[in-house]
Formats: sequence, C-alpha cells, structure tokens
Amino acid sequence: MSRKPEALVHIYFAYLSYENHEKLLKQYLHKFPVDYQEKIKRFRRWEDAQLSLLGRILLYKGVEEIYKQNPHTKIIKHTEYNKPYFDNDKIQFNISHSGEIVVCALSDEQEIGIDIEIVSDIKIADFRSQLTENEWQKIALAANANHSFFEYWAQKEAVIKTHGHGLSIPLTSFEIVDNTTTIHNEEYYLQQLNINEKYKCYLALKTNNSSITIKEFNHNEIL
Repeated sequence: MSRKPEALVHIYFAYLSYENHEKLLKQYLHKFPVDYQEKIKRFRRWEDAQLSLLGRILLYKGVEEIYKQNPHTKIIKHTEYNKPYFDNDKIQFNISHSGEIVVCALSDEQEIGIDIEIVSDIKIADFRSQLTENEWQKIALAANANHSFFEYWAQKEAVIKTHGHGLSIPLTSFEIVDNTTTIHNEEYYLQQLNINEKYKCYLALKTNNSSITIKEFNHNEIL
C-alpha cells in the first residue's frame, strides 16, 4: 500500500516594529476593505493595530507566494463561532499573536489551527478549572510550571481553533496526551513550532502526516 502524501502547511511569522508602524499603515492599510481599515483605526494602542495588520499582511503574502493567487479578490467571512475563512475557497488559514510575534498558518489540504503564547509570570492556579486533572497534575509536577502551563494552553487553543467551534467547546472536555487529543470522535495532532524560546507555539491538525515550512518575514521584506 502506498503511503499517503504529506499534507503541506506553511507558517509565516513576523515581529512588531514601532519604527515601521506608520510605514506599514501607509503602504498597506488602503489595500484592505473599508470595514477592516476602520477596525485598525479603532485600536488605541499601536501594538494592537500592528498585530492585527501584520496578521492580514502575512496571510495575503502567503496567498500570493505559495498559491500564486491574488488575495485581494478573496472575501473573508466568519463562521457563527467567529472563525475567519475565505468564501468559496479551499485555502485554510489561521492567525495568532502574543507579545511581539504574529504567526499565520496556511494550507489548501486540511483544516488548521495555530496558537502562540508568550511565557509570562501569571497565577496559574486561576486557570486550574480550565484544565483536566491529569493536565493540572503534570503542570504542578513540572520543573517549570509556567512553561508547562503555557505549553498546554497553546495546545488547547490550537485544537479548538482547528475544531472551529471556539470556546463553545469546554477546555476540560478534551485532554492533551502525547501531542494528540480527541473531540467528538475526531482526532487532532499537535506540532510544536520553535519560533522563539520565550514563546510556546503549537499547530493543530487533523492528520499526523504533514510537512511544515516556517518562514520569518522581517520588515525590510514586508516594506
């Protein structure tokens, strides 16, 4: 029996840049739909505006470079659970940001979800109710509880983004074991992405036979 070809997933990521913020707005904002332009203008913090804008830029770069298509002809809609998607298009995408990093995952072969979390000092006990007992015990016994917590959190967020029903799926209703989990009899497979040692980043897929490429965009390339 021949082995099923690997499904391709492409990851683009970029860092925030204060010095390039106005340049990004001037060069890119007018290219997007008016409602998205207004959304960006409503952000009070430049960081939030740029995180959103960079996510859209990376998405469009991916469509142009990988699939050789014009992204500006595509219409982005949202499901009832607020997951964005291209209308009448097989290209799947998902965007996440945390701290100073934005990541965008694209595939035309399968549903995908990605989550990135900056590891920070938080009171992890406040999130105990969002984890299964086994997950909580592993975090509590870990050499670095904070790192362990954000690892699980990124995994869980990535899975529910792939599933597509968002937080209507209770985080305690499924358990991450050896980078796999099951929701409603569907299996999900997790891949850790080594973007930055200060962050935890995971990609969730419905197949365990995937080839993943990772590309960083610096602002010279974007501008």
